[in-house]
Amino acid sequence: MMPAVTTDPTTTVNPPRRGIYLLPNLLTTGCLFSGFYSVVAAIDGNFAMAGGAIFIALLFDGLDGRVARWTHTESPFGKEYDSLADMVAFGVAPAVLVYQWGVVRISEYGHEWRRFGWIIAFFYALCAALRLARFNIHTAGGDKRYFQGLPSPSAAAVVGSFVWFFAKWREPGLPGLLLAFAVTGYAAALMVSSFSYLSLKQVDVRMRVKYLYVAFVILPMLFLIRWDPPTMLFAMFISYATYGPVQWLGRRLRRPRGAGAG
Repeated sequence: MMPAVTTDPTTTVNPPRRGIYLLPNLLTTGCLFSGFYSVVAAIDGNFAMAGGAIFIALLFDGLDGRVARWTHTESPFGKEYDSLADMVAFGVAPAVLVYQWGVVRISEYGHEWRRFGWIIAFFYALCAALRLARFNIHTAGGDKRYFQGLPSPSAAAVVGSFVWFFAKWREPGLPGLLLAFAVTGYAAALMVSSFSYLSLKQVDVRMRVKYLYVAFVILPMLFLIRWDPPTMLFAMFISYATYGPVQWLGRRLRRPRGAGAG
């Protein structure tokens, strides 16, 4: 006979939780929708709207993680969903935007230029996917104050604001188109680089700041963004993107000669 199996009445088996947390995943859905809208607007030729939608996605992306931490509703599902939404909003959408805006125009200068354009657009999407995959496997460890490589939302902001800025010009010409693809390739390469970038997500929004800082830094910055959004946003994000290689170069120049020898 089989021995009787006894169970401890004090032991309870917790079934796996079903369902998802509503608020942070709604914000992630907003990020996904903004990225999808950017793709649709770019296909329809509304390039300014497509560039602006990327920044709406960036806003949602910044909120969902903070809300999840504040409300203690972080979950593995939320992290995976956030990563997929980021790939659409910050990987596919900027690539489609620069393709729709630039490749059609640059193809007028020859088939080789067209091929160069769509290769750069795909290169950006590829680097965004690699950047997100690397981020997913390194989130458990490492210094959370810094990112390795340019974050994909910042890279998307560089591309989106640049095209948004140039959307005011009907015909940028070959030099403007080459500059657009150069900026796209630059942002893509920085995503998969090993340069360190400060993590803006670690900024404590409850931290007290001096009145002079608000009066002479924050308010003028907000005014400039309100006055000319694409120009100021591009200036801000291209400066942040360049921060990584400049910091690396500065460390190399300050390093004493022969420090790495031996």
